[in-house]
Amino acid sequence: MPKRLIKRIIPDHDRVRGHRHLRLFGELLHDPNLWHLNRRSASGAFAVGLFAAFIPLPFQMVFAAAGAILLRVNLALSVVLVWITNPLTIPPIFYCSYLVGAWLLGDTGVSAQTVDFTLPSLLHGLGEIWRPLLLGSLVCGTLSAALGYSLVLGFWRLRLVRQLRKRRKAKLLRRQMRLPEVSQSEQSTPS
Repeated sequence: MPKRLIKRIIPDHDRVRGHRHLRLFGELLHDPNLWHLNRRSASGAFAVGLFAAFIPLPFQMVFAAAGAILLRVNLALSVVLVWITNPLTIPPIFYCSYLVGAWLLGDTGVSAQTVDFTLPSLLHGLGEIWRPLLLGSLVCGTLSAALGYSLVLGFWRLRLVRQLRKRRKAKLLRRQMRLPEVSQSEQSTPS
């Protein structure tokens, strides 16, 4: 991915360092490797952020920040990617994760008709769905992290290859423009 596009998406370092939930990391946030934006740090940040987005925990940003610090990848990008799961996208994402987990476990799943929206019923229902939801979330998170990592590495490499080809072409064009034109008659007559 182009570096300029990613830099427009991620927030300022000071803004991320000053976030109230991330202050618990203290001096660890001052590691310069957490703020570099290169192929390795961007692809790793995509993997960490996408994995954390699929984990059904509160404070996913803290989880993503801890992963970014541990793996020394771009912290801001991994924290921003957690917001793939927002209040609008959480229900379909976690429902799909639940279905994947239920399929892997061989469960038939909880039918929507049996759900009663009272606190005891919801707590009982959570007891039934936590295994498939957790397994499905881990599988979907791992797959999305691997896919995000591979895609970012691939796009970054493609961009570099295109830039190198463009530079070589421009260099060749400049070299050709500097050479004096040799006429056909001068080329055919021996010296």
